[in-house]
Amino acid sequence: MTTEAPSATAQDTFPRQYARTLRYTVGQPRSFAVAPDGARVVFLRSTGQDRANLLWTLDPATGAETVAADPAQLLGGGEEDLSPAERARRERSREGSAGIVGYALDGAATLAAFALSGRLFTADLVAGAARELPAAGPLLDPRPSPDGRWIAYPTTAGALRLIAADGSADRALAEPEAAGVTWGQAEFIAQEEMDRDRGYWWSPRSDALLVARADDAPVQRWWIADPASPATVPTEVAYPAAGTPNAEVTLWLVTLDGTRTEVVWDRAAYPYLGRVHWSAGGVPLLLVQARDQRSQLLLTVDPATGATGELLAERDAAWLELFPGAPAWTPDGRLVRISDEPGHRALLVDQVELTDDTLHLRAVLAVGAGEVLCTASAGEGAEDQTPGLQGLYAVPLDGSGPRLLRRGAALDAVRGGEVTVLSSSALDRPGRRAEVLRGGESLLTVTSYAQTPVLTTRPQFRLAGERRIPAAVVLPTGYDRERDGLLPVLMDPYGGPHAAMVVQAHNAFLSSQWFADQGFAVVVADGRGTPGRSPAWEKAIAFDFAGVTLDDQVEALQALAEEFPLDLGRVAIRGWSYGGYLSALAVLRRPDVFHAAVAGAPVTEWRLYDTHYTERYLGHPDERPEVYEANSLTGDAARLERPLMIVHGLADDNVVAAHTLRLSSALLAAGRPHTVLPLSGVTHMTPQEQVAENLLLLQVDFLKEKLGLKPTP
Repeated sequence: MTTEAPSATAQDTFPRQYARTLRYTVGQPRSFAVAPDGARVVFLRSTGQDRANLLWTLDPATGAETVAADPAQLLGGGEEDLSPAERARRERSREGSAGIVGYALDGAATLAAFALSGRLFTADLVAGAARELPAAGPLLDPRPSPDGRWIAYPTTAGALRLIAADGSADRALAEPEAAGVTWGQAEFIAQEEMDRDRGYWWSPRSDALLVARADDAPVQRWWIADPASPATVPTEVAYPAAGTPNAEVTLWLVTLDGTRTEVVWDRAAYPYLGRVHWSAGGVPLLLVQARDQRSQLLLTVDPATGATGELLAERDAAWLELFPGAPAWTPDGRLVRISDEPGHRALLVDQVELTDDTLHLRAVLAVGAGEVLCTASAGEGAEDQTPGLQGLYAVPLDGSGPRLLRRGAALDAVRGGEVTVLSSSALDRPGRRAEVLRGGESLLTVTSYAQTPVLTTRPQFRLAGERRIPAAVVLPTGYDRERDGLLPVLMDPYGGPHAAMVVQAHNAFLSSQWFADQGFAVVVADGRGTPGRSPAWEKAIAFDFAGVTLDDQVEALQALAEEFPLDLGRVAIRGWSYGGYLSALAVLRRPDVFHAAVAGAPVTEWRLYDTHYTERYLGHPDERPEVYEANSLTGDAARLERPLMIVHGLADDNVVAAHTLRLSSALLAAGRPHTVLPLSGVTHMTPQEQVAENLLLLQVDFLKEKLGLKPTP
């Protein structure tokens, strides 16, 4: 198949191109896997003409790329028909693309399984043939057994079923006993907050599965209506808000004949099923957490009886983080984990610390017989504290010390045999590059059909203030200080847990550059609470979102004004989600610093946000009501004296529109003028092209007006 990336049209503006290309991700290769022998690479990529991903294979020896499955052909050219359950899964994973958005492989990476329109398809990755299997649907998340003989799949009705790879012998392994029960699916909290998007795991011998059973009957019900379509029945959502019951999650050993044995642990003390690992290197391994997330257990499971044994107990005064790829077993049965116990975030194997305080571990990517592949950023003990960079490291199990393989931004890698696929971003090139390596040497680069941005970003990185806050400053293209003087400032943060904005990646600053080119000096700062620095840095926000994160934005701004042409008399702030919370917080509590704000999808009342996230940082609302009061916004409504625009998708089931409506009602009651922009049919994402494009234009016009700038022509 021959294709090329579409080029920008003469009429393309940045907002239009940015929206149409899903932030320049359309056509970018993603979701890589490598066969255990390194013989083939598997990945997803659209042709760049639309959002629909195809399944591809690549031969590392020749560089040949082959289409293994084309959704347009498999669906006969028809439109995708997504079930509500599949739409919810995509919302949880912030998936805006179409076509094949996920797949699973057998142990040899010769068979792929995936869902399209709730139907089951497989692809023979050696022969290059794809076909549909006659499975009961609608379904989601199908996964082949390691030996490739079977495919398990959950249905949207809550059952977990099994079908032979040849399409015969389709049968139920477990079926829901009541409404609200699902087998083999991750519950809302696991998907949204635990980075666990699956609910079942095959045994290495392909003779059994570990299956999560979730019962959301205890969870309170919310109703999300579409006010623009009053005849439409509101959507029922089981939403576990802070302080309210979660879904009840149990784990079962299920054999291929449907025999079920419950895996038993103290679920009253440790209700959260955080991680499940079952590899050839050892018996099943579970990580279960207490509701307050300040204690957790690592448990082994006896596959014959379901009995668990305590391997390790961990505690932390603030909270215990969940990490990608860990805990896990090495092939010879040693325990690999990431821990803050040494006082820094380290890689441990059987309690032996293999990294020191010069590294801050981010994720385990692959565990081999001789080494662990992982990503890390600079720790507090490192001499080079350049913000926004990560390293890909090979950490030998013999304790000889980590070896740096690559340095860059947003690093990710997968490995099979001697072949590694490394994805990375950089400042000097747009998009992400996927390299195929053998033994550390680059063999080739996977073709990308992502469109080239019409903008070039020029961020300048600093460690700002006494706290050395990672920050970036973006000035207008062609700015001349002598000619142009001081610039109005736009703070452009996220500022909260789990997301760093200051990364040395070209595309990360495209929207900031566009705002800068409208006449602003844009400042992006990652204060305390953001990831990648140290455990103490991340956990400084415990029980105090508002004070800590806002203080660091102010400190970064004032420190950077000593070097850059920032007009501190004209400062605006914009953000989405936590960034929206931070933006509204800024004009409410620091009007002496911030003169206008755009708050997108902000959390305004933390009692309305979910259990696992909110209680991790602020505690239980019944135990710490004063913390919730101090960190919420509606009580500050009477303090508003600066222009504030609040933007919210009315179909948002993550940060529900009630957050904005309650703040708006409190502002109205206090007689404080403000602007509310409701987005009909929009969720927490904004994948709709016209909405995403015009949202940028409306924001810049609002901010220019409020800061006294000329409107955008």
